[in-house]
Amino acid sequence: MSITLESIKAEHNKVAEMIAAFEAQTATAYHFPEATIDLRPGEHYAGIIVGKEGDPSHHVILMAEQPTDELNWKAALDWAKRIGGELPTRREQSLLYANCKEQFEGTWYWSGEQPAAISVGAWYQDFGDGGQDSSGKSAELRARAVRRLTIQ
Repeated sequence: MSITLESIKAEHNKVAEMIAAFEAQTATAYHFPEATIDLRPGEHYAGIIVGKEGDPSHHVILMAEQPTDELNWKAALDWAKRIGGELPTRREQSLLYANCKEQFEGTWYWSGEQPAAISVGAWYQDFGDGGQDSSGKSAELRARAVRRLTIQ
């Protein structure tokens, strides 16, 4: 058997594929330093959201304040900002459903996110059955605000 450039390149490609497969199975470590989280009266700790695509991980705290009425999406955003919080993301709403469901009525609550393809809509979480869907921003739903503590 003679050695050719083509056979060397073929073997090189096989080794490169083996290296890529090995690196893909290497474990990833997440480190969350201990933290003291001071909750204000009436607040509830929901848990940790692990950052994706370079975003930092953060703790999610459900704020105590609640609007007395249902609000359209823009009014809910404004209300949350006015009290020093934000409407939760869809991921945060899932965490709130899992860990703080008893702090919500069994109805729909606005998320701070909009569907990419529907500019007139926004996402909501149903705290009755746990489902998520989108609705027109003019709909009047419940709202709760969260604050976030970034994990350094």
